[in-house]
Amino acid sequence: MKTLFEGTGVALVTPFREDLSLDLDALRHLVDDVIEGGVDYLVALGTTAESATLSRAEKQQVMQTVLEANAGRKPLVVGIGGNHTLAVGEELQQTPLQGFDAVLSVSPYYNRPTQEGIYRHFRYLAERSPLPLILYNVPARTGSNMLAGTTLRLARECPNLIGIKEACGDMAQIRDLAAQLPEDFLLLSGDDFTAVDTVLAGGAGVISVLGQGLPRVFSGMMRQAAAGNREAAQQQSQALTPLMQGIFREGNPAGIKALLHLKGICTPAVRLPLVAASAGLTEHLARELKTLEAGQPVGR
Repeated sequence: MKTLFEGTGVALVTPFREDLSLDLDALRHLVDDVIEGGVDYLVALGTTAESATLSRAEKQQVMQTVLEANAGRKPLVVGIGGNHTLAVGEELQQTPLQGFDAVLSVSPYYNRPTQEGIYRHFRYLAERSPLPLILYNVPARTGSNMLAGTTLRLARECPNLIGIKEACGDMAQIRDLAAQLPEDFLLLSGDDFTAVDTVLAGGAGVISVLGQGLPRVFSGMMRQAAAGNREAAQQQSQALTPLMQGIFREGNPAGIKALLHLKGICTPAVRLPLVAASAGLTEHLARELKTLEAGQPVGR
């Protein structure tokens, strides 16, 4: 199971038409593009997918489209999480998960539970999920940080938990996890900025946002990191930093959708309360993309 999710995973956007209905043809195009670009697995219905704005029926359409477009080529992860533990447990048991390999579940947001509350939340879900679970720690969105001690406790006590997408942004916490996690428990970067350093510290890979816009470049960079080619990987990460910063400047996924629009994959449309990237940001992304392409970065 661990080897399924090493390397570069991408948190797919949910493409919309201009009227904000689902654009399933664009989603199929995106799946094909990232697979052809060399990514290792796909994540549907994560935060980047605007899953909070999707109806239950739309979520099923997205899952089915990704499943069909993937056609067994790459491992698949689906995001199912929330801040109502009992409801998330029911969703895990009621959602048709055939064809998917694991579930990504975010730490409870808004409620700001204690570490004990976070531990009990994930223990409850682990006992009820029909698929292995990957934890997701993203303090900037949830309002609370799942500390290393809580992650280690869950990793050691809950066999159905197989890894963590760690987006704390704190390399000290990430290195602490890398040094202490069980060997069969995945440590994945949840932040494009820390992806290379996480792997160089002993992590297994990344679930990336930018990686779906530049799959060949990003996955090449991560392979350099996994091979221990520190200088090449860090140079590539530095080259990508302006785009990493740009796609998050006006919120996620507004920025990455603008980049994907520049590549002809989908419209830049997002659902409220998000708004589409400004003309200024889109122009900035276009310039940075042109600069990157002209530079022939390592791993391309």
